[in-house]
Amino acid sequence: MKKNINIIVSWLFGLLLVIGVSCQQNEIQEETAPEPTPEKDYLVEAKLLAELPQSILQAMADSEGFPEMKEDIQYDVQVYYITYLTTYKDQEIKASGLLALPKNYTGSLPILSGQHGTNFEQQDAPTNFPTAFTGFELFASAGYLTVIPDYIGYGISKDIFHPYYDQKHSALAVIDLVKAAKSYAKKNAVTLNDKLFLVGYSEGGYVTMAAQKEIETNPAHGLNVTAAAAGAGGFDLTGMLSEISTDKPYTKPSYLAFILQSYNTVYSWNRPLTDFFQEPYASQIPELFNGVTTAGTINRSLTQDPKALFNPDFYASLKDPNGELELKEALVKNTIYTDWVPASPTKIYQGTEDQSVFFQNSKDTYDKLIAAGAKNLEFISIPGGTHSSSIEPMFINVIPWFKSLKNNL
Repeated sequence: MKKNINIIVSWLFGLLLVIGVSCQQNEIQEETAPEPTPEKDYLVEAKLLAELPQSILQAMADSEGFPEMKEDIQYDVQVYYITYLTTYKDQEIKASGLLALPKNYTGSLPILSGQHGTNFEQQDAPTNFPTAFTGFELFASAGYLTVIPDYIGYGISKDIFHPYYDQKHSALAVIDLVKAAKSYAKKNAVTLNDKLFLVGYSEGGYVTMAAQKEIETNPAHGLNVTAAAAGAGGFDLTGMLSEISTDKPYTKPSYLAFILQSYNTVYSWNRPLTDFFQEPYASQIPELFNGVTTAGTINRSLTQDPKALFNPDFYASLKDPNGELELKEALVKNTIYTDWVPASPTKIYQGTEDQSVFFQNSKDTYDKLIAAGAKNLEFISIPGGTHSSSIEPMFINVIPWFKSLKNNL
C-alpha cells in the first residue's frame, strides 16, 4: 500500500494544513480498605500534526481503487503525533505512533490499529507524516479512531535496535498505543465503543497476530478484539528456518540479517556478528542497518546464497537438530501458533507467488491453528499474488468485512 500511495504524497504536501498518608483514628481504631491502585495512564503527549480534508481522502480512495471505502469517507481527519509508555526488556520506555481522528464525528468510535510492514529507514516511520503516509489514515475518515505504531526502534525510540519478529515487544507496542488512545479519548471527550480492529501486512501481519494473541491470552489488558486481518507475516518462524536451511537462494537477505541482529540484541546474547555471518558481510551489516540505507541497497550488498552469507559452522548448526538451540528456542517461542488458538474472528491473507514470505508459511500456520481448535479463522489465498501485489486484494476484502462488524452494534 505504501508504495502505491507514494505517488500522491508529493501533491498531498501542498494541500495539508500542518500545525506544526495519614490515617484518622477514633477511640476504637477501625481497619480501612486500601486505596485502589490508580489505573496507569499510557499517554505521554498528543501533538496535532495535520488535518486531511475529506475531498483529498476521497481522491486517494479513488486512486487506490477502494470503492468500498470511498462511500464511507465522510469526515476530515486530524492526525496527531502520540508519545506513549511501553516496555522494552522489562523497562519502561517512551514509544511513538500516530492517532488519526475523524473531525466532528458524532456517536461512538471503534478503535482500529494498523500495523505497517518492515522498515529499514527511520524516515519511513509513520510519525514522519505525511512523507511516510501509510494509508491506514483513510480508516479514520470512515469512522474509526485509528492508531498506527512506529514500533520500538523507530520514532522517539530510534536509539533501540528494533526487536524484529519478537512477539512480546511487537504486541506491547500495539497494545500500549491502544491504551494511550483510550486515554486520549477520555481526556478529550471522544466517545468510544468496545470494538477493536487489528490489521497489518508483512511484518505488520505478524505484529497484528502477536497483539491479538497477547490480548486474548492476558485478560489484564482489558481489551477484546473484534476482528483481526493479517497478511503475509512470517507467522511460522520455525518454518522459515526450514526453508532457509535448504540451500535455496533467498531474495531478501536483509530480513535474515535483521532478525538475527534483533534476537542477538533483545535477548542479550551479544555474540559477534562473525558467529552468524561470513566476511565481508559481518563487518558491513552494522553500517547497512544504520536507519538510512534502503532495503534495496541492503539486499544488493548481501548475497542471496545462504551458504555464502552465513558462517559455515553456524549454517551447519542450523541444519543439526542439536545445534544453535538457543536461537531455535527463540524462533519457537516467537512462532505465532505456539500455545495459542485465536478466539476472535481472524483472516490470514497470502499471495501464492510471494518470494519474501512463502505461501506455505501462512498456509501451515492456518492448518496448525485449525488443527488446534480455531473455529473462527479463515485463510484467503491470493492467486498469483506477490509480496507487493497482494496488498490491494487483501484490503479490498478487509474494508467491507470490518465495515459490517463496525456497524453491527
